[in-house]
Amino acid sequence: MTPDAPYPPAPRGDDADLLHGVRIPDPFRALEDPDDPVTKAWLAAQDDLLAAHQETWPARDAFRTRLAELLAAGSVGTPVWRGGRAFHTRRTPEQEHAVLVVVEPDGTVRVLVDPNTLDPGGATTLDAWQPSKEGDLLAYQLSEGGTEESVLRVLDVTTGAIVDGPVDRARYSPVAWLPGGAAFYYVRRLPPEAVPEGEQQYHRRVYLHRAGTDPTGDVEVFGTGRDKTTYYGASVSRDGRWLVVTAARGTEPRTDAWLADLAGSDPAGPALRPVQEGVDARVSLHVARDGRLLVWTDRDAPRGRLCVADPAHPEPERWRDLLPEDPDAVLEDYAVLDGPALDRPLLLASWTRHAVSELTVHDAGTGERLGGVDLPGLGTLGGLSERPEGGPEAWMVYTDETTPVRVLRYDARDASLTTWAEAPGTVVVPDVHTRQVTYASADGTSVRMLVVSPTAEPDRPRPTVLYGYGGFGIALTPAYSASVLAWVEAGGVWVVAGLRGGGEEGEAWHRAGIREHKQAVFDDFHAAAEQLVADGWTTTDRLGISGGSNGGLLVGAALTQRPQAYRAVVCSAPLLDMVRYERSGLGATWHDEYGSAAVAEELGWLLSYSPYHHVREDTSYPALLFTVFEGDTRVDPMHARKMSAALQGATSADPATHPVLLRVEREVGHGARAVSRTVDLAADQLAFLATHLGLTRA
Repeated sequence: MTPDAPYPPAPRGDDADLLHGVRIPDPFRALEDPDDPVTKAWLAAQDDLLAAHQETWPARDAFRTRLAELLAAGSVGTPVWRGGRAFHTRRTPEQEHAVLVVVEPDGTVRVLVDPNTLDPGGATTLDAWQPSKEGDLLAYQLSEGGTEESVLRVLDVTTGAIVDGPVDRARYSPVAWLPGGAAFYYVRRLPPEAVPEGEQQYHRRVYLHRAGTDPTGDVEVFGTGRDKTTYYGASVSRDGRWLVVTAARGTEPRTDAWLADLAGSDPAGPALRPVQEGVDARVSLHVARDGRLLVWTDRDAPRGRLCVADPAHPEPERWRDLLPEDPDAVLEDYAVLDGPALDRPLLLASWTRHAVSELTVHDAGTGERLGGVDLPGLGTLGGLSERPEGGPEAWMVYTDETTPVRVLRYDARDASLTTWAEAPGTVVVPDVHTRQVTYASADGTSVRMLVVSPTAEPDRPRPTVLYGYGGFGIALTPAYSASVLAWVEAGGVWVVAGLRGGGEEGEAWHRAGIREHKQAVFDDFHAAAEQLVADGWTTTDRLGISGGSNGGLLVGAALTQRPQAYRAVVCSAPLLDMVRYERSGLGATWHDEYGSAAVAEELGWLLSYSPYHHVREDTSYPALLFTVFEGDTRVDPMHARKMSAALQGATSADPATHPVLLRVEREVGHGARAVSRTVDLAADQLAFLATHLGLTRA
């Protein structure tokens, strides 16, 4: 097959949905079935078409080499301290996945869980882990083939022997150990035979598991009667007295929370009392070492606040502000520092101000601000942690555009911030310039974007990639990215827009871009493109856009709404058929973000922008590369299959210069992946963009 060959014929039919009296055509529904021989034949032809185009991407090998060099920095994670031991993840340059290690009190480092050894093929990932309160046991979760279907096991930290498990159906499960390690609370789905057909991904419950026993005998402690899409959290205070259970339907930005005093009830039947239920706000609870209940919430505070209360009287009317809401910064995390080495207990607070992290120090009793901590740059903090038994130290990860993730240590005794651990690899990072630009969206709202470029100011129109997400309250913050650095080093510009729907400015910013307001996200994105052209960074024929998952929906809507505004598009693991998105993957958990086709008014919202339904015949569309993953259990690859077929049949553009391509990857899913797979995917994406945006110095 050659790059100018006709597109493979797709199975086109007369299928349609009839919803609320509206007939909605779905001509490529046959492609929803990946096992249909017709679909398989069509996919094989798409593979051949992609391969023909890959041979015409001159920058592909150079990008692959440079991406591998930049990713050779490796990675390191924040330590979790238990019983004098520090547990953390670490990936050396030659490893495909990070491994979990333990640092003994004498400094000895041992590997506890190594996905690379368990599966040299790289398809097994470490999804989650939690040491017991004493640090002698470790619960960990592995999944295979990108499915994220975690299986839970427990190992003895000293010997490495597996002493419990496997326990399946433990996807997205917290583990809350009771003191002594004899039992823990966790979350597990009901068995498939106990739920209606097609609902096997849902129906979670909170259980108490006795270590070493058959999980079929685990006692359900919470969850019956609640919505099938509910996700649960569970945690137990360090002294084992207080159990916290939280619940949220799907990805709704609101939390119900309960608290139980285990000193007065059986752990298998805790007397859970509601702290917040049926309130349109998020909340998280933590009983501190001093016995106070610390409450993080965005209730009456869209940017977040920290309150204190008595756990015996946790009602919201008894909450007292410790850190009130900041009108310009989002409260992200906190840690309590104490011990005899300090004059008084302190509170370390992490914030983001317009997507850039800040760190402040406060009196832990009154919340009075005592000062700020200078960070290494304009970057992002995460994973703020303390020793459970107390002390003057805290740890956190830090990154920015040119700094691989490192672990920082704050010591309140001398107010010092030092590096506890660097990423283990050595890399030469290119010299790039980053600036934050504020621009006006269509309705006048001020939006910010980070522009990463070879020069401090626009010197000429350059091949530029505009990236965005705009959903689920997720903030795009400065971070080390091999793809961004490789692109900018080659002479291009990379832009990250902090669109409404995200979390850059708190929960109000999120809600300004969901449900009936979703078009605001696309307007913010279009306005960013216009601003980049107006400022001289690029031109429409040198401007590409990129996004994945909800960001795939973003670029799908952008290209169908303004096909002439963009020259090339990379659309990864996307949502594109918004009429049927609820029927597959985890779609049923996203009603609150998008709306539901089962509701007439909400169907109208969805149809107003659903990319698949806005493909127009005889329209010149940009060059498009869809990338999807067969193991993806969150977003069904059928979205990209149907959209590829629709665009290949509709576009009037020359397939040699403006192709519509589909890249399908096997044995990998929506989330974590091996480094070599990351390199191959990113090299294809960048080489495709370079070819169609005219980036020649790679």
